[in-house]
Amino acid sequence: MSAGPRAGDRVTVVVVTRDRAGELSRSLTELRRRSPGVPVIVVDNGSSDGTAEMVRRRHPGVAVIALADNRGGAGRTCGVLAARTPYVAFADDDSWWAEGALDRAAGVLDHEPRLAVLAARVLVGPGEEEDPTCAAMAASPLPRDGGAAGPAVLGFLACGAVVRRDAFLAAGGFHARFGIGGEEALLAVDLAAGGWLLAYVQTVVAHHHPSTRRDPGARRRREVRNRLWVVWLRRPLDAVLVETAAAARAALAHPAARGGFVAAVAGLPWVLRERRAIGPVLEGRLRLLEAASGVGPAG
Repeated sequence: MSAGPRAGDRVTVVVVTRDRAGELSRSLTELRRRSPGVPVIVVDNGSSDGTAEMVRRRHPGVAVIALADNRGGAGRTCGVLAARTPYVAFADDDSWWAEGALDRAAGVLDHEPRLAVLAARVLVGPGEEEDPTCAAMAASPLPRDGGAAGPAVLGFLACGAVVRRDAFLAAGGFHARFGIGGEEALLAVDLAAGGWLLAYVQTVVAHHHPSTRRDPGARRRREVRNRLWVVWLRRPLDAVLVETAAAARAALAHPAARGGFVAAVAGLPWVLRERRAIGPVLEGRLRLLEAASGVGPAG
């Protein structure tokens, strides 16, 4: 399949950021050099370091949405709402898309109208080592849809994903309570439940140079919490019981797991209000992935 120079009027890049003005400036420079003509929207999650002002000064062609508070991954949804193209590629303030990647992505999405998420190959750091998640997606045991551009998946890395705007918004985007850290899982399940496809396409490449300004403990707590919330919100009772028991055991041994478990339990009132269990076909696909990866019922 041929994909000509179409990204400029087919894809918008949405970058979410908070208090990383220097790293963001580098990422925007790389992004605009490698993807010229592609509209870019920066969503600033309530930064206190002058991020929005820096973007307006150094990158005048980039649109800025300056939020008053930190909405985490849900800030991307604000950017998608502002975009006017059929597809939206996500980037973080420490990532950018490879040259030609968005042209290829637009071609794939034009060709496959049921595809809601194109999960790209993510290369990490100066050594360009493949993110381990990519190998797992490439080896997906899920049945491949006829004519699909790559293996079927039920997850993705946000900094290496291109979404169909209408499908993303119909599914509600990233949940406002999840922050950043495993926030992709619920959206992936909801898109699949809505009949959309997700595929890993390794010929579309993103670069990720992880920021040194991170709090690994806080991120781990959010990942544990969000994993439990996804199970409690969408999985059947047997998966809920098994995963909750496993998380409780882990909480006894690891402080970060304990913090995540406590935070998840604190959210039970709203989780129970919003719970909507998926059907047996999608649940079977999730369990097939879990069996292949050796991961427990939560995926």
